[in-house]
Amino acid sequence: MRELAKRLDTSTATLYRHVAGREELMAHVVDRRLGELRASATGAPRPEVWQEAVRRRFVLLHRALSEHPNLLPLLVSQVPIGPNGLAVREETITELVAFGFPVELAARVYTTLGHYVIGFLVQENASGSREPGQAAALGAYYRGLDPALYPSTVSAAEALTTVSSEEEFLEGLQFIIGGIGAARARDED
Repeated sequence: MRELAKRLDTSTATLYRHVAGREELMAHVVDRRLGELRASATGAPRPEVWQEAVRRRFVLLHRALSEHPNLLPLLVSQVPIGPNGLAVREETITELVAFGFPVELAARVYTTLGHYVIGFLVQENASGSREPGQAAALGAYYRGLDPALYPSTVSAAEALTTVSSEEEFLEGLQFIIGGIGAARARDED
């Protein structure tokens, strides 16, 4: 808080008149970013099919968080319950219900995909997979393993390491959306 007060050319006492502490300040930062995400999503035509609506929403979230990876620990440590966080949740669940999802399944879809996006980015940022050469080194390591002990890993070394992070995210999102479709069909029977 001292550093922020210094950067804002004010005192910590002034900051504490507006927020109780660092945790509350960080909750406001996350909520503000979610508000920017909401603003970027408005105005786009509503997709005709639920799969495209879900894909669009969570690709936007992935992009927003990719641009601001410092928000990830905040999203891991607390559920966003500020006005924008609540609005994003409400809009997503409402959209799914409008596509015919039961509210319980719509809520699970929202939670599952939110966890997927955040978890994917946390792991990606923690592993340093964006660093050049890391994938090539990991591929070489996999290819160098004993094929008698790890035949599948050795043969899959290229597939495990040559797909871009963006492609991997989108493919995983599609896998989950496919699973949601199967769950929805099961619930309808």
